[in-house]
Amino acid sequence: MVNKSTSRKARSYTQLVIALAILLLVNYLSNYIFERFDLTQEKRYSITNASKELLENLDDIVFLKVYLDGDLPADMRRLRDATKEMLDEFRAYAGDNIQYEFIDPSESADEKERVEIYKTLSKQGLQYSNIQYQEGDKLSEKIIFPGAIVSYQSREKPLQLLKSQIGASPEIMLNNSVQQLEYELISCIKKLQQGTKLNVGFLEGQGEYNKEQVIDISQTLEEMYTVQRVRIDSQLNALQLINALVIAGPDSSFSDKDKFILDQYIMKGGKVLWLIENTAASMDSVKATGTSMGLPRSLNLEDQLFKYGVRVNSDFVLDLQSLPIPIVTGYIGNQPKQEFFPWYFFPMMMNTSKHPIVNNIDAVTGEFVSSIDTIGRKGIQKTILLTSSPYSKIYPAPARISLNMLRQKYDERQFNGGQVPTAVLLEGEFESVFANRVATIIEENKEIGFKSISTPTKMIVVADGDIIRNKINPTNGQVYALGYDRYTKRQYGNKEFILNCINYLLSDNDLIESRSKEFKIRLLDTKRVDKERFKWQVLNTALPIISILLLGLTLFAIRNRKFAK
Repeated sequence: MVNKSTSRKARSYTQLVIALAILLLVNYLSNYIFERFDLTQEKRYSITNASKELLENLDDIVFLKVYLDGDLPADMRRLRDATKEMLDEFRAYAGDNIQYEFIDPSESADEKERVEIYKTLSKQGLQYSNIQYQEGDKLSEKIIFPGAIVSYQSREKPLQLLKSQIGASPEIMLNNSVQQLEYELISCIKKLQQGTKLNVGFLEGQGEYNKEQVIDISQTLEEMYTVQRVRIDSQLNALQLINALVIAGPDSSFSDKDKFILDQYIMKGGKVLWLIENTAASMDSVKATGTSMGLPRSLNLEDQLFKYGVRVNSDFVLDLQSLPIPIVTGYIGNQPKQEFFPWYFFPMMMNTSKHPIVNNIDAVTGEFVSSIDTIGRKGIQKTILLTSSPYSKIYPAPARISLNMLRQKYDERQFNGGQVPTAVLLEGEFESVFANRVATIIEENKEIGFKSISTPTKMIVVADGDIIRNKINPTNGQVYALGYDRYTKRQYGNKEFILNCINYLLSDNDLIESRSKEFKIRLLDTKRVDKERFKWQVLNTALPIISILLLGLTLFAIRNRKFAK
């Protein structure tokens, strides 16, 4: 009996020593082998490879003062916790080069001191939110600054963590803010690291959208790039300092001189985002008279784009999956009665690939969109970025556009054109449209430096200019966010698409990858919560206790039976 007891003790000691040895070995190896596991469906606790590379190569400390602490409502606590988790993830790759501190700006009991702190944070660029929230039967109000001041070397920058979005519910805004945390933080760090910004130029001179019509996307781009308006006006060096050129909605022809300068800009590696329409149609005319004509127009770019590998057609893409517009269907007394009908000329364009530019972005809206054909060109890689839905058709111009089309019952069999391409990415070495067409004196002029084949470059062609144009309220001048539809109160993916296009053209692929992350909202059914609250409270409190008691009784019975023998 003594020998058996001694043997059991020896085995126990041996197992303990082995367990300790394994634990020490794992601990030792963990100093040299680093791995993290994220089992969530959306990889919400993982960061992109590009972000990891940036963090691992930080050469100095990035310090963040995050003003999200103290007594916060539940949704702000979620944003605070998500921010802390993200910063801890950053520290796993950057080490001590990421430092942070969470601060409660309302911590002081002295109201005068709190007000001074609020003023200081506002001057530094953080926006406050005066929020009301329910705590049981008590309605509370609190001023919070859901943001951070990020410092790097001698520079600092404000970072707004809670992103407002016109027409979105608080839950949607919070979820969008959480899923964009990596992008916002990495973007801020990159901005602080950059010595000089790259230049993004908006072309003028051919009736392109004016500054006010693209002010929302311009202000967003200015956070990362230097944005300027530029005219060619036959000047050879007009585009010399432009890293990416945006041609947004021209309505008149390009001169041959300007075409030549634009072509040579591309041949020398320039990047272009073309947002052009080969048809002319006005919704204002349609609304004013009930009918209008959509007419073909020439921008004198057809041969140039054809040479690069794409053709924008003079037609309209009609789509059953389209934005609704309000139509007066009658009167109640002297008050007009409005109903909403899908307007087939305003398609909601969808992404068709997993390319970083369009991955995980929402539908992109357009107005009087044309179709695109790709042309076989050696050495040019083509990627379709956006298409119509499968329930679409081509409507050739000239075309009669009438609101009466909304009153006609559509025949679904006519909308069988499939997914019509509306945006395409072109990458490679392009051939000049002026190859074998220019005089020898121009071809040999060293000042011009004519090139017939481009250095490797890329461009994006979109058969609609309206996707970059922000709406402006005509009564009060209010600028709506790009992609916001004031009728459906929904934010579409226009801004993300344009930002991704510019980022990709300028090789900021790490920003695209982190921006395209998407977290699914898993909200509780509030009605069911109220109805079944007591049942789940009992289950969550009583069930664990009962389970432990049953387990204890079972183990006790097994032990008694074992030693009874």
